[in-house]
Amino acid sequence: MDPRVSELFGAAAAAQKSGGRKNAKNGSNKFKSRSARYPKASNNPPYLPPELKLVNPTQYRFEHLATQMKWRLQEGRGEAVYQIGVEDNGLLVGLTEEDMKASLKTLRRMAEKVGADITVLREREVDHDSDEPYRIAEVLVRKVPDDQQFLDLRVAVLGNVDSGKSTLLGVLTQGELDNGRGRARLNLFRHLHEIQTGRTSSISIEILGFDSRGEVVNYSESRTAEEICESASKMITFIDLAGHHKYLKTTIFGLTSYCPDFAMLVVSANTGIAGTTREHLGLAMALKVPIFIVVSKVDLCTKGTVERTVRQLERILKQPGCNKVPMLVSSTDDAVTAAQKFAQSPSITPIFTLSSVSGESLDLLKVFFNILPPLSNSKEQEELMQQLTEFQIDEIYTVPDVGTVVGGTLYSGICREGEQLVVGPTDAGQFRELAVCSIQRNRSGCRVLRAGQAATLALGDFDRSLLRKGMVMVSPEMNPTICWRFEAEIVLLFHAKTFHKGFQVTVHVGNVRQTATVEALQGKVSLLYLPELIDGRG
Repeated sequence: MDPRVSELFGAAAAAQKSGGRKNAKNGSNKFKSRSARYPKASNNPPYLPPELKLVNPTQYRFEHLATQMKWRLQEGRGEAVYQIGVEDNGLLVGLTEEDMKASLKTLRRMAEKVGADITVLREREVDHDSDEPYRIAEVLVRKVPDDQQFLDLRVAVLGNVDSGKSTLLGVLTQGELDNGRGRARLNLFRHLHEIQTGRTSSISIEILGFDSRGEVVNYSESRTAEEICESASKMITFIDLAGHHKYLKTTIFGLTSYCPDFAMLVVSANTGIAGTTREHLGLAMALKVPIFIVVSKVDLCTKGTVERTVRQLERILKQPGCNKVPMLVSSTDDAVTAAQKFAQSPSITPIFTLSSVSGESLDLLKVFFNILPPLSNSKEQEELMQQLTEFQIDEIYTVPDVGTVVGGTLYSGICREGEQLVVGPTDAGQFRELAVCSIQRNRSGCRVLRAGQAATLALGDFDRSLLRKGMVMVSPEMNPTICWRFEAEIVLLFHAKTFHKGFQVTVHVGNVRQTATVEALQGKVSLLYLPELIDGRG
């Protein structure tokens, strides 16, 4: 987005340089290593000029514009943003009301031709030497869902215990406000002890959809997940993680194995930064997962308390260890701008203040999710799908009349029903052959699974006792090998003791969670955690 457009729309972070005049939903992709999966946003996105005027184009011009829109949608994996009334050099010219209506009508015709819908995100008047008002507009174009090929973004939900994570997800996905006593979170819990204590101890998955017009699709409108998938053009998959310190390993497993595109750190307004909040923030930053912050429970606090919590967050984000630029979202314009800049620049950190009981500012978070672009473009996604198949196993089930079922994420390639794969490694370091009987995404049937998508695969009568979390299902052509030793660079985030040779640790590599022993430290005898350096007090 051009900086002048950001400034006109009241962006709180307009001083940050944008990577281009039009957000084409570009970014980085999910590769094997976490650092490669979340690199910095490209500084040189393809040139995508805004549209000045689309009034009564000729048939040839219309066909050209429709082809251009189709290309933009492919690059943005089903989404594109048009700026009407802005010249190629970013000059805010504006259009009269009549020309604006005609331009939007043409844009709507173009969208219908390529199978998409349009939504006007925002309009503003510009200064002009005329008595007649001139306006510019920003329009979201989104493909109509086709055979479950919706845009899917995964958001990991972090935060201290009792910060309101599960309650917020319950309100977003169920469409009903909380009663102040945790009613909204009951549908998210998987175990009896979670309901009794009110604390999440496992990883649960929830979905929130948006249709081609940007309207919310959740369980209040649809009875089943299958209906949500059929109606949605864009899906936000929330990964609800545990906040209590004794479940930290489970939280780390969720961050490493589920490959979230973004992380949402929930902070309670009345307690501020407490408990595991700093640890979760450090983990997300260490894994290079773009993070935004939600300050919850503002209905329990005075305005001064909320402002104090926000200032506390801003102070931590600006410290040398973080180097983030906090952006407080207080209006719809801020939410739109935050979503666009958040994907372009990893330093931008949007901050929302809301309540799951009163519903205050909840719509701003929904607008943010609706506009939030993917990190990878179509070209990077295509390259990933051309690689050999690799599916990483996170969960294992036994389903009556179906047999053994595994859940996880397809890291590369394409997986189809009936495909022959090998799974392992076993305790002996071997791989066994198996066949994929059926595939389900978000609890509904799916014939083809593409790289980056999460799903469950039915394996028929394959012996469950031969499977365990951390295994991979790969193409036989890959000829997989195993290793017992590896070298790694260590950054000590939080530790109470000295890190030295012979130290026993738990290693999290993707979906692998394994105990290991430190055999040697190159160049050092030991490592020591210095809290004053991590917390920025030194």
